[in-house]
Amino acid sequence: MMGLLDLFRRPGTDEGVREFLATPGAVLLDVRTPAEFGEGHIGGSLNFPLDRIESLPERVADRNTPIFVYCRSGARSARAAAALRQMGYRQVKNIGGIADYHGKVVH
Repeated sequence: MMGLLDLFRRPGTDEGVREFLATPGAVLLDVRTPAEFGEGHIGGSLNFPLDRIESLPERVADRNTPIFVYCRSGARSARAAAALRQMGYRQVKNIGGIADYHGKVVH
């Protein structure tokens, strides 16, 4: 039975990573700082800090590429996802924060 709080539940980071892994050609984007990325990140992710997001087309030119974005808590990734959509990327998903991730972290 679904409770009232389930109405407000967002898909979690774990679910987002599973979806990324199942999506051919997808990019997993970590928009934290290089220092944060170095402290631990989700395997296979590309570090592209939020303050450099406007230069992503140099790295991911195809605007149809599925992009899954995360940060520490989900706030920066939400801003990055909105910016990417504004830049014309068509398949962008904010999967939240690594703080909520239960899988293996690469150091």
